[in-house]
Amino acid sequence: MEELKKRLAGVSNEINMAIARLDIAKHQAEINRLREHMERPDFWQDNQKAQQISKDEAGLAKRIGPWLELKKSTSELAEIIEVADDSMHSEISAQLDGLKERFEELKKELRFQGPYDDHDVILSIYAGAGGTDAQDWAQMLERMYLRWAEAAGLKAKIIDESPGEDAGIKSVTIELTGGSYLYGKLAGEHGVHRLVRLSPFNSAASRETSFAKVDILPMIDKPAEVELDDKDLKIDVFRAGGHGGQSVNTTDSAVRVTHIPTGITVAIQNERSQLQNKDTALTILRSRLAQLQQEQHAATLAEVKGPSQSAEFGSQIRNYVLHPYKQVKDLRSGYESSDVEKVLDGQLDPLINAWLEIR
Repeated sequence: MEELKKRLAGVSNEINMAIARLDIAKHQAEINRLREHMERPDFWQDNQKAQQISKDEAGLAKRIGPWLELKKSTSELAEIIEVADDSMHSEISAQLDGLKERFEELKKELRFQGPYDDHDVILSIYAGAGGTDAQDWAQMLERMYLRWAEAAGLKAKIIDESPGEDAGIKSVTIELTGGSYLYGKLAGEHGVHRLVRLSPFNSAASRETSFAKVDILPMIDKPAEVELDDKDLKIDVFRAGGHGGQSVNTTDSAVRVTHIPTGITVAIQNERSQLQNKDTALTILRSRLAQLQQEQHAATLAEVKGPSQSAEFGSQIRNYVLHPYKQVKDLRSGYESSDVEKVLDGQLDPLINAWLEIR
């Protein structure tokens, strides 16, 4: 049994180090504080605030729960070893192997140490160079990410979409919620994606190259995380156009918010309510500013400059080739696969994991 005790001591030490690194004690204290709020008789008087507190509590509990359960299992196994005899050696060894395996899986979370890695995601896709082919490519990417989200058990909500003239889409913005470390996992999808294929949109079926840009933003839906000064904002309301129902198209429900210092503009018209559109636009604006602050290594929001123009179409992060051969290749991690259809059907985890390894 001494050998098993040493093995368990080693695993237990690694688990304790990981728990300390993740600052789980701090998260547990925050959960306790939120639960005290939830037990108050007047908790549901402010429904919006109550929903946010409930969401925060559930998110934190989901984040630290597996670690606390692993630590508990380790302690229980230590107690069993103390009273076990040699006849239980194989059984205890198997349990120890299971603990180690669970730890190795959870340890992957240690990669997510960024300030927004645990946030939900706002994903936007913009058709680039390539005309109708590019607009169709943007819609193919939309389908790819929606398929991935569905398989991952996420909730996906399209909050704004602009259809293409002949096919596909010019742009789409999707809200992805419900996952663990969602921004941390998807941040590597941010960039220009290049498609090479025989075009279905010309009679010669010539080989065409199309580009689409994918933006991955951490969802900043708490104003305190990125504080906006009212004097830095220009807010315009206008009549929504396109699809959306009669009441949308006949009222000034659409909202455009401009952040004057950086020139970033966000326009939303998807919701029927002007207030809802404003709230969504401000969430996206905060998210873009938070991302820019990280990219530009700015200490404060006041130092953030306008969006960089260096990521023009052509500086791609990934190639998807359907002709004359089939290959998906990520130009940062070096990961490649010949099963392009599988990737376009939403099986992105190998690509995501390869990027996380070099992050």
